[in-house]
Amino acid sequence: MDIRKALLIFAGTLCVGLGVLGMFLPLLPTTVFLLLAAYCYSRSSERFHNWLLTNRWCGSYIKNYKSGKGISIRQKVSTTATLWLSIGFSMWVVGGLWIDLLLIAIALGVTIHLVMLKTFRAEEQATDVETEAAVG
Repeated sequence: MDIRKALLIFAGTLCVGLGVLGMFLPLLPTTVFLLLAAYCYSRSSERFHNWLLTNRWCGSYIKNYKSGKGISIRQKVSTTATLWLSIGFSMWVVGGLWIDLLLIAIALGVTIHLVMLKTFRAEEQATDVETEAAVG
């Protein structure tokens, strides 16, 4: 195994761990870390990538995002809060007008993207399944 693959597997595994923690800690985003893990695994290990996508706890986060069903309101709020806290911390540590403006522009862009994403609601999915069962 080459060093690049090993580093990607390590980074993917770290992201899975952070994503799982995010399921329980309100300010730690889940979907972002799981998407990053999926990316790392897709570039390094088909076995890990398949495991992640079919995992009963983590797979739904990735499938809902990739299929266009969106992310939950809790995920939107925690991701946005984490984003602005980390941007604020970076501005405090690094400082400088142009860096601050750049960081704010990035945070605004990501926030707008998150707000515009469809909000996943589990009850809508249940209704869709019931409708498909009645029709099918």
